[in-house]
Amino acid sequence: MTYLDPLAALIRSCLPPDAKPPADSDDLFRIYAVLLKAKGEQVTDEDVHDAWSAWMQSVDSTHEALIPFGDLDPETRAFDAPYAEAIRAAARHTRRISDQ
Repeated sequence: MTYLDPLAALIRSCLPPDAKPPADSDDLFRIYAVLLKAKGEQVTDEDVHDAWSAWMQSVDSTHEALIPFGDLDPETRAFDAPYAEAIRAAARHTRRISDQ
């Protein structure tokens, strides 16, 4: 366990109940933790898609969504939104804790 794992767990906990993270996605959430540290509340849906794409390349390099965010149809783009919002919520949470 590293310092990224608690951040990854926090992001997971900020997801809405209907979000269905991929199986075996601990590495993906560590990448999301890096986004949290690098971009915080400024993270975008496109950032999340890029992180997911980097992870997915090692999981299934033939996945049809391994294309630039702007080339995705709106329904597929929408899958990234809850993860971006969870990262932003985690950033707000960590900022509140550090402000105390």
